[in-house]
Amino acid sequence: MEKHMFCFQCEQTAGCSACTGCAGVCGKQADTAVLQDRLTGALIGLARAAEGNEDRLHADTDRLVLEGLFAAMTNVNFSNDAIAALIARVEAEKKRLVPDCFSCASACGRNEDFDMNRLWNADPDIRSLKSLILFGIRGMAAYAYHADVLGYRDDTINSFFYKALLVIGMEDWGMEDLLPIVMEVGEMNLKCMALLDQANTETYGSPVPAEVSFTVEKGPFIVISGHDLYDLKRLLEQTEGTGIQIYTHGEMLPAHGYPELKKYAHLKGNFGTAWQNQQKEFADLPAPILFTSNCLMPPKASYADRVFTTEAVSYPGLVHIGEEKDFTPVIEKALALGGYPADMPFTGINGGAKTITGFGRHTVLGAADAILDAVRSGALRHIFLVGGCDGARPGRNYYTEFVKQTPADTLVLTLACGKYRFNDLDLGTIGGFPRIMDMGQCNDAYSAIQTAAALAQALGCGINDLPLSMVLSWYEQKAVCILLTLLHLGVKNILLGPSLPAFLSPNVLRFLTEQYHIAPIRTPEEDLKRILG
Repeated sequence: MEKHMFCFQCEQTAGCSACTGCAGVCGKQADTAVLQDRLTGALIGLARAAEGNEDRLHADTDRLVLEGLFAAMTNVNFSNDAIAALIARVEAEKKRLVPDCFSCASACGRNEDFDMNRLWNADPDIRSLKSLILFGIRGMAAYAYHADVLGYRDDTINSFFYKALLVIGMEDWGMEDLLPIVMEVGEMNLKCMALLDQANTETYGSPVPAEVSFTVEKGPFIVISGHDLYDLKRLLEQTEGTGIQIYTHGEMLPAHGYPELKKYAHLKGNFGTAWQNQQKEFADLPAPILFTSNCLMPPKASYADRVFTTEAVSYPGLVHIGEEKDFTPVIEKALALGGYPADMPFTGINGGAKTITGFGRHTVLGAADAILDAVRSGALRHIFLVGGCDGARPGRNYYTEFVKQTPADTLVLTLACGKYRFNDLDLGTIGGFPRIMDMGQCNDAYSAIQTAAALAQALGCGINDLPLSMVLSWYEQKAVCILLTLLHLGVKNILLGPSLPAFLSPNVLRFLTEQYHIAPIRTPEEDLKRILG
């Protein structure tokens, strides 16, 4: 296998440039990265085979595309065997779609996979725009996958994945051809987040505010991480009556707000902080951890025997729970480990002992009249959306300090794991609500967008005219597709950090800056001054 890689899809890529050696900053080995490139090239080949053969496509084909894109996201799949198996499935599906092409001598390219090195070595502007498309659809595929698990699908969204893959493989497309597709990724991701929102709320109810403790009660327990609420529901069902307590971790925290999940008495609280702290926080944990999606870090030997994966997540040597969703190995491990002998408080990143989640759009818009009255009277001067991905790169304490320094007559909405930088702070209340309101996972950006649109309509203005500022952190590909959705909606003046994406060429960055006024974060003091005046 190849010993060198090229990867610059995440915020922590080496030297803010690219991971090009024998391993990535995320822990992904070079041969794994090469296999992921081959998988992406095979998916482009599958899209070529599907063109003109749409009548032969079925739900399994669409699901395979989602799995393949999801598996290449950051901190999801580290297993060469799992990725190789996906490649084999893609090749088999391609042969099913165009069986005659494999015995034909014509060089039409219908049965050819794409060599990703042609993209990584392309003109910087073309590479930049195609990277935005590729990384955007990888993030979007994760959302579509979670919706698909619950039986929610959209043919328009699925068709776009094939279109976007075809465009990535096009050799003669220029910037003027690619820019509309970049914006279309944002448009389709909005549809995709709406689909997942529908899937989650119709299955588990609309989120309601819920106080979540950081204290782990004595006795056996399981920690579940990731985004997939279906896996949490199945785990809760299988552990009911066993004496095992369930604690969320990372992006699973907002699950506490869903009525159909919070009704389980043994869903007790949240363990730990953001994903990048897991190697420290799991080191001596007397309980198993189940990963349902990103973000998995390579587990240390001290706790690797306690880590389980399911769905698209995979890592060499770890037990993987298949589609049958039999969590017996996880349950047996929890009972054998026994948990803590006494209640163990686990404080948040700022020393807090609890947090509140569940402020979905139904809750926030239910109080829209009070919020609008506060805005009109001046009692509520400004609303900040401070959210996105957390990460380990120095400088992310900016978000903690920014929120701490927001004036008492302002409101902070948050979502995704970036909230762990400040969600345990007590900033008091405004209008009867806590000044920090967690709207949910990264895909719940849809709720934030719908809330902003409703407030703008009520005030008779555009979203950019609202007393609302977005201060975002990014790490992986879901943040990319959400950013493209905001640009599709015409949202301007976004502050982005802690660093700008390495895959943005100078010309593409200049376009985004001039058209949408995207700006890098500076210091909390400077940014609050330029926002509030």
